[in-house]
Amino acid sequence: MKYSFKNDYGRGCHPQILNALSVSNMEIEEGYGEDRFSKAAKELIKAEVGGDPEVYFVAGGTQANLTVISALLKPYESVISANTAHIQVHETGAIEATGHRIQTIDTPDGKLRPEDIQGLLTLFEEVHTTIPRLVYISNSTEVGTIYSKQELMALYECCRAAGLLLFMDGARLSSALASKENDLSFLDLGKYTDVFYIGGTKAGALLGEAIVFNNKNISTGFAYNMKQKGALMAKGRILGIQFLELFRDGLFLKLAAHANEMAQQLKFAIKGMGIDLICDTSTNQIFPVLNNRVVEALKKDYEFIVWQKIDAEHSAIRLVTCWATEEEAVKQFLEDLSSLKSPSN
Repeated sequence: MKYSFKNDYGRGCHPQILNALSVSNMEIEEGYGEDRFSKAAKELIKAEVGGDPEVYFVAGGTQANLTVISALLKPYESVISANTAHIQVHETGAIEATGHRIQTIDTPDGKLRPEDIQGLLTLFEEVHTTIPRLVYISNSTEVGTIYSKQELMALYECCRAAGLLLFMDGARLSSALASKENDLSFLDLGKYTDVFYIGGTKAGALLGEAIVFNNKNISTGFAYNMKQKGALMAKGRILGIQFLELFRDGLFLKLAAHANEMAQQLKFAIKGMGIDLICDTSTNQIFPVLNNRVVEALKKDYEFIVWQKIDAEHSAIRLVTCWATEEEAVKQFLEDLSSLKSPSN
């Protein structure tokens, strides 16, 4: 069987979470997120974020994105994002299907900066174009990079000055916060975003994301939008139990730290072979540039995504690690890559 570095959601869930689901299975609870597990999980998340945010659980990342964005925008308002954003390239037009354009900005590292926003805003004509209202960012980004505290603060202040909302996609937030280069905390996310979500699907849960509204002025009626979009689960306890376990004793970041460590072992060894990366990351995704011959040979024993064509002879692949990636598999991949590598990669 091939070993997979294709994604970080290929396993089921961490045994601690599976056990909690099993132990509570026959208990009778209220539906639609009114169960005691969901309520307790929300309190743990609120304690991490600070203030008095509103927390909602949904099943997946695309669902979180389209539910939030469709709830916050008027019909003539649009979204600003990086050209690599998940909502732009991996959600089958979900945002556009709700009636909202995505205005993209080309960035070398998947991150947006104030000057990007300010430059784009000059292009919109009163009445005759859509009006940008929300800035969408991801942390970590689709290419594995992360925002620093200073970068997030600057972006938030830019958005405030321009009358824009700042929404952070946190599908891989655990990996970003567990990065050794990270200086952001949950408290910072509570201060410097209007809304963000905490990804569970890629962090050791079976499924689930926790949407956190820091700006309560924009969350009125959000539960109605969830219900209309099919995001309000009758058995909401399934989500609540998982987030309760993830946040009860720091499991959320412990699992991400392991995923990051496995990816960093891959990164440093691959760089040591003289192989280039399309960007330097400190999270659980890396993107080495390999000779196409090497890529095809590796496909015999490993699963991964060919991310982009570099030239006629080289392609960048994406290697993703997760909470359950075995160190032995990392070492074996590196041995195989080393044996295949030629002087020209």
